[in-house]
Amino acid sequence: MNKSRKGQGLEQFFHEQIPLTRAMGLRVGSSSPNCFTLEAAVALNHNHLHTAFGGSINAVATLAGYGLLWQELEQTAQLVISASSIRFLKPVRETIRAICVQPRPECMETFRDDFKQHGKARITLTVRVEENERLAAEFGGTFVAMKKTPAPE
Repeated sequence: MNKSRKGQGLEQFFHEQIPLTRAMGLRVGSSSPNCFTLEAAVALNHNHLHTAFGGSINAVATLAGYGLLWQELEQTAQLVISASSIRFLKPVRETIRAICVQPRPECMETFRDDFKQHGKARITLTVRVEENERLAAEFGGTFVAMKKTPAPE
């Protein structure tokens, strides 16, 4: 697994700023400029059927999209999700693994240009949730990036 320094920093950020992620055992699986993967053990995220809880799958998928954009924009943006949907295709029994790959280059270019020119941009990302390399859920989310402004003194 290739976890970059940015990936390690984001894992720490998640655990400090979103306490639920620590309880979920959320960890960065791998990170690169074009792909971001998060993982969480089902043992900490199970339902009454001893499979992954749907809310946990949704949270890990949402945070995988967030992570991809956080790597792209580093500390220059505040990120929020404005809309999302998820389709659950099969149960996850071991590890929730959410993979977000950058969309087409022209989509990323528009996102970067909008952010640079207007201080705000939105983009829709797709996240695959897999177990043993088989698709278990498919998530789509629209994320908004807003330029950080200095805190008032």
